[in-house]
Amino acid sequence: MRLCINGEIRETPVLSTVADLAAWLDLPTFGSAIELNGEVIRRAQHPTTALREGDRLEVIRLVGGG
Repeated sequence: MRLCINGEIRETPVLSTVADLAAWLDLPTFGSAIELNGEVIRRAQHPTTALREGDRLEVIRLVGGG
């Protein structure tokens, strides 16, 4: 499956949902956000939001520090 993730075309295994993508990327449960084709997807919707070939995603990980 080809997805555009953070501006880079990436070849991925077949991922059915945004939750599958988060697991594949090993995203932490808290401190991350996923935007799909210009729309932020709420965490509660990750398991039911389908991915399709060619989707554009932005994955944001929050970092702390001081």
